[in-house]
Amino acid sequence: MASNLDTLVTVFGGSGFLGRNVVRALCKRDYRVRVAVRRPELAGHLQPLGRVGQIHAVQTNVRYPASVETAMRDSHVAINLVGILAQGGGQSFDAVQTKGAETIAKAAAASGARMVHVSAIGADENSVSGYYRSKAAGEQAVLAAAPAATIIRPSLMFGPEDQFTNRFAALARLSPALPLVGGGVNKLQPAYVADVARAVADAVDGKTKAGATYELGGPEVLTMREVMEIILKITERDRMLAPLPFGLARLMSVFLQFAPGALKLTPDQVAMLRSDNVVSDAATTAGLTFAGLGIRPDSIEGVAPQYLWRFRATGQFQKKNA
Repeated sequence: MASNLDTLVTVFGGSGFLGRNVVRALCKRDYRVRVAVRRPELAGHLQPLGRVGQIHAVQTNVRYPASVETAMRDSHVAINLVGILAQGGGQSFDAVQTKGAETIAKAAAASGARMVHVSAIGADENSVSGYYRSKAAGEQAVLAAAPAATIIRPSLMFGPEDQFTNRFAALARLSPALPLVGGGVNKLQPAYVADVARAVADAVDGKTKAGATYELGGPEVLTMREVMEIILKITERDRMLAPLPFGLARLMSVFLQFAPGALKLTPDQVAMLRSDNVVSDAATTAGLTFAGLGIRPDSIEGVAPQYLWRFRATGQFQKKNA
């Protein structure tokens, strides 16, 4: 029986939030991992996730086909995790999430490698969000170049290094109120990043259907208001939840898109909040979900206390009633 050590998996965008979890999951299954990133000198944090020599970072920019083709050399599987939430310079939604995805898929097809492409729930060519439109176009480009590719659409992901729960927990330390864009009635199905990484590794194992699109959401459908209440409960912060109309939020985002850290808000992020981010009935019926892969996802309330404690007033030394 062949060992997974004989299989080389190239992970594009493997040093990011989802990337480090995917690399960890692949290493546990004994795959050799090539991490293709723009700044390999900043990917040293990945090395402890595997054994000596199991992980190798290489310089790659998905906007340059030659670098992608080089990264795919002798690879058996390509995983595309590259994505951006805000545009800047040459890093546009179209260049990275549409054309970049197409470049990777073409390189995978040319080398005879299998393709796993991570998109997002909400991908829609008719969306008001440029992010979601580019994700939908990226899926189409991938399937055109590699029809047997597996598409994975996770909902909003949470975990120790996320820019979601950590962001609002940090904002709660600074502000007496947390904004609820559009009233916070939009629905989410937060997925634990480690569960999504496991699903990606299952796709590498060949457990997914060729050419199928999987939608991955956590065990609960929550409104944004409910998510905020969970974060405040975990961090033991008493903050007002202030509804913010979409029009005012968009106006504020014109300026806040240049703000640092937790204060940053772009017009496109406001547009993204106009739609729900949940698993579709069609995906559930077809078994193209966590359940279809035999994965029982963790909830945000079950995982987030393990890393959000640092945002409490006294950290891990919170008071407990006798």
